[in-house]
Amino acid sequence: MALSEYIIEMLNITKEFPGIVANDDITLQLRRGEIHALLGENGAGKSTLMSVLFGLYHPEKGEIRKNGEVVHIKDPNDANALGIGMVHQHFKLVEVFSVLDNIILGVEPAKGPFGYLQKEEARKKVVELSERYGLMVDPDAMVEDITVGMQQRTEILKMLYRDNEVLIFDEPTAVLTPQEIDELMKIMKGLTAEGKSILFITHKLDEIKAVADRCTVLRKGKCIGTVDVATTSKEELSEMMVGRKVQLLVDKKPYHPGESVLTVQNLTVRGKRHAKPLVNNVSFNVHRGEIVCIAGIDGNGQSDLVYALTGLAKAESGKIFVNNRDVTHLSVRERNNVGISHIPEDRHKHGLVLDYTLENNLVLKRYNQKPFAKRGFLNFQEIRRYADRLIEKFDVRSGQGAQTVTRSMSGGNQQKAIIAREIDLGNDLLIAVQPTRGLDVGAIEYIRKELMAQRDAGKAVLLVSLELDEVLEVPDRILVMYEGAIVGELDPRHTTAQELGLYMAGAQRG
Repeated sequence: MALSEYIIEMLNITKEFPGIVANDDITLQLRRGEIHALLGENGAGKSTLMSVLFGLYHPEKGEIRKNGEVVHIKDPNDANALGIGMVHQHFKLVEVFSVLDNIILGVEPAKGPFGYLQKEEARKKVVELSERYGLMVDPDAMVEDITVGMQQRTEILKMLYRDNEVLIFDEPTAVLTPQEIDELMKIMKGLTAEGKSILFITHKLDEIKAVADRCTVLRKGKCIGTVDVATTSKEELSEMMVGRKVQLLVDKKPYHPGESVLTVQNLTVRGKRHAKPLVNNVSFNVHRGEIVCIAGIDGNGQSDLVYALTGLAKAESGKIFVNNRDVTHLSVRERNNVGISHIPEDRHKHGLVLDYTLENNLVLKRYNQKPFAKRGFLNFQEIRRYADRLIEKFDVRSGQGAQTVTRSMSGGNQQKAIIAREIDLGNDLLIAVQPTRGLDVGAIEYIRKELMAQRDAGKAVLLVSLELDEVLEVPDRILVMYEGAIVGELDPRHTTAQELGLYMAGAQRG
């Protein structure tokens, strides 16, 4: 019998959740040795469709074929047995285990009647795979101590160790630096050259143009179409995805800064296990009516600076002032009350209580204030009314509206919920860390406009971003961090990506 043109076919797949049809009669066909992108807005059903293929969800209708034959995938073990692996948007790693232990977890090589672990063979295979595909991981490093980029390489090695031939990447670049993204693109091309087939969920049109052969576009649970990437423009892809033309260039009004809202003086932050300061004698101001961006390669102190500003970490020395008030030693809640809004880098760890409903997350910072509470009792009617207003205003999509459990929402809509809550607080200072991470072009357009609206309303915005186009287009001033220090202040109107890159790499200082 002739081998099918397609290694995987998902035919007429329908998957429903309470109040929402996540996948509505979707057909997706993956050719052998191709990188097939899956593009769509947040909540369009991309991750759900891939979770059906990986056995995490069971569809109400439709069938899956591998090499032309119908297969039944009840759980991830069935998927792995069929050679299907998945790197999830939020990594599935045990932080207190080593890289090697995570890779072999569930398929541990054992010998003898007592099942003694045989790690040396496994280590040899992992090192060989690592070198062959240019993944470069340390098998003995603890996952809690390695970078996000290396965690992702560990997830890829988990798939390769199991000899998977169909690889699903769910938003693989959402947490990576530009350098790590380039590296991942090369790895993906190398994998298909070896005969692997890749399904690649992303919002980033540049990445689709760089590596994908074909692209299937989903919108609100329906398949809009499959196109050849080489003959389709980014503008056409974005219009297919959103249903309208998208303007990503930021429309900026003239820059007229006012008095200083945030003043940082000689701030030094030191980690528990670091002899060298993570933030080293940093000083800067953010004024009313301006957006200041902290740029830099990930891991150069940006996160630690934000932790110190928002009260999540203690400063070793230096001062932090908000509206001329010293907040250096205030608690997180006290800083919120003084006027700091914070869109955090890690939405799950610092942004949301995932098992709370959406409405409870939206009042997380003001549930104890009027009109949401009176004499210690919550006013559920007011909470619901407020949540419904924010959901509509910020287009937060969820199956059961305000009552949706936040964990069940797409990553992009979780992000929009945090942005809605923080902006609506109306504080004088907004600290936004990677606010557009993992969002589709429509949501990115909306959030950049919101940041600009905050600036134009006389608020001070401190933006931390790893996206070079965002760093160059959105802010009024750029501060570049390298090894915990600010090494340059740049005007985005007169700065090129190349010049910015030299500062970020520490090759140039202002």
